[in-house]
Amino acid sequence: MHELSICQSLIDQLTALTRSHGAAGVARAEVEVGILSGVEARLLESAFEIAQVGTVAEKAKLETRVVEPRVRCARCGAESDVTINDLRCLECQNAQTKVIRGQDLILARVELVMEPG
Repeated sequence: MHELSICQSLIDQLTALTRSHGAAGVARAEVEVGILSGVEARLLESAFEIAQVGTVAEKAKLETRVVEPRVRCARCGAESDVTINDLRCLECQNAQTKVIRGQDLILARVELVMEPG
C-alpha cells in the first residue's frame, strides 16, 4: 500500500509546517486527491490513521477531496471536465488533450494548533 509512504511524507510536511509556525500540532489537514493520481482517497485516510500516531498530527483529522479530471484540447483549445475513461475533448471529440487537473495530490489546507501565550 503506497498510501502509507505518502502519509509518511505528508507527516513530514506537517511537521515542517508546525515547526516553521511555532505551532503545538495539527488539528486538520485537507488533501486534494486527483482521480488520475493513482492514490485511493479511502486508503489514504486509513493509512493516515496509522502514520499520525506519535506525531504532531496525532490528533489531526484528515479530510480528502477527490478531484475529477479536466483537459485542454490541443486542437480547439477548449477545456472540458471529463471522465477517467474518456479524456477526449467534449467540444470537438479530439483525443489529443492535456490533463490540467485531476492528476495531482495536493496538500491544500492545514489548520494548526497554536500554543497559548
